Amino acid sequence: MLLKDKVAVITGGAGINGLGFATARMMAEQGARVVILDLAAADPQAAAARLGEGHMGVVANVTDKASCEAAAAAVQDRYGRIDILVNNAGVTQPAKFLDITGADYDRILDVSLRGTLYASQAVLPAMLAQKSGAIVCISSVSAQRGGGILGGPHYSAAKAGVLGLARAMAREYGGSNIRVNCVTPGLIATDINKGKIPEDKRQGILDGIPLARIGEPADVAGCVVFLASDLARYCTGVTLDVNGGMLIH
Repeated sequence: MLLKDKVAVITGGAGINGLGFATARMMAEQGARVVILDLAAADPQAAAARLGEGHMGVVANVTDKASCEAAAAAVQDRYGRIDILVNNAGVTQPAKFLDITGADYDRILDVSLRGTLYASQAVLPAMLAQKSGAIVCISSVSAQRGGGILGGPHYSAAKAGVLGLARAMAREYGGSNIRVNCVTPGLIATDINKGKIPEDKRQGILDGIPLARIGEPADVAGCVVFLASDLARYCTGVTLDVNGGMLIH
């Protein structure tokens, strides 16, 4: 097992059809004890229970630093360590550039970018004490191509910020044996985009993906597990594209 006895925290992981829960399930299958952090309405305890015994769900809001710190303390109290953090929490919004309001901008950046900062700050003291850790941040192909198929420009900005923040963390904490990497998913079949791709545009989208299909959450989860595991022990500051070849030039 790639993650035997590791303690893995996943933000925004309660959505059963999302990237976070797919990652939680695969990490549990690889021997990790998984902690799902999410809002109360998402019921992270129920999501953790779906994984079987030995896992944990914690109500937390990644846009609130105190909430992240309390969640990290709860994980420490139960398991005594934190080995892996997956910064998965994020929200999107289809919007044209001139239609983005200040409130829209704040909401999108708060979850994806501020949430990555606060969750990482919350777990880093444990990782520093252990002299080991792996953080995987979920960015997006939207950060690379300048605008997404569904997300607006502010979503692209938030996810590009995640890339920069992760690389800065990787540089700062590499000497402490803490690795920080990113995954940039392309178009993945999750609840966040279910029913939002017009049928008349679907084939055109597929024509731009060499593997000729929309990705599944498990496609992303496998790459996250790899980066979190010792198979990637000499990888830090990496951005791993999981997009079916969408960005091949």
